[in-house]
Amino acid sequence: MASTLSGKTLFITGASRGIGLAIGLRAAREGANVAIAAKTAEPNPKLPGTIYSAAEQIEKAGGRALPLAVDVRDETQVREALAKTSVTFGGIDIVVNNASAISLTSSQATDMKRFDLMQQINTRGTFMVSKFAVPLLEKSDNPHILMLSPPLDLKEKWFADHTAYSMAKYGMSLVVLGLAGELRPKGIAVNALWPRTMIATAATNNLLGGEAIMRASRTPDILADAARLIFLKDAKSFSGQFLVDDNFLFENGVRDFDQYRVDPNFDLASDFFVPDELAPPASLAKAPAASRAR
Repeated sequence: MASTLSGKTLFITGASRGIGLAIGLRAAREGANVAIAAKTAEPNPKLPGTIYSAAEQIEKAGGRALPLAVDVRDETQVREALAKTSVTFGGIDIVVNNASAISLTSSQATDMKRFDLMQQINTRGTFMVSKFAVPLLEKSDNPHILMLSPPLDLKEKWFADHTAYSMAKYGMSLVVLGLAGELRPKGIAVNALWPRTMIATAATNNLLGGEAIMRASRTPDILADAARLIFLKDAKSFSGQFLVDDNFLFENGVRDFDQYRVDPNFDLASDFFVPDELAPPASLAKAPAASRAR
């Protein structure tokens, strides 16, 4: 298998900022082509980054970029974006379903418009992007589909406080489960990747606790590094995996996890949906003084 992503083409939903952009930048540093499929075409003061600013960063990092205004709820937009990516770069090798909506509300506090939005973006959008990408991925020599979605740990505690959101995120993982089996004969890998800790993104800052939770988070780079290793795996033999970022990186030789901390003086905050039995490979407590002084 190839040792870099040079020349590979990635189609990433929700890539104008955060985790999606980080995955794109990591691939771009190795000379990949990145289609940025996201809704934000105009600047938003609450959400930094547009498809155009992301494209500029991708190109500065060494990749080729294609900014695409795409609402993953819209079948026509999805079809056209995938086709344009294939024509522009000569095919598609990797699809990353990163776009997601979140509302951590109880059943009584969740209005049905928000429920529908999460289902349409998270579960339906993931299914639809993957579905329409398959004929293009079949032409790649090592095709991958990756969902930013959790392990299928169906415990009551993961649903009780935010049933609607959990349904939508686990829906993405059910797409992994089904498509991994369906597409294995075609040699297309379908996997899920999830963070053990909170990740420092605009969504985390705006919706999950502001500066305090940001300082107790890891950077999106940990997911970008993990995603890169997934894409280098043999698609014919590495599929149907539900991976947690630090465990997967540890299995592949990474030992320094302090490099991903936003603030080493803070204990790391755990994310939702990480199975209790999956022990972390490195302490989530604040980094030792010697490490903080680096």
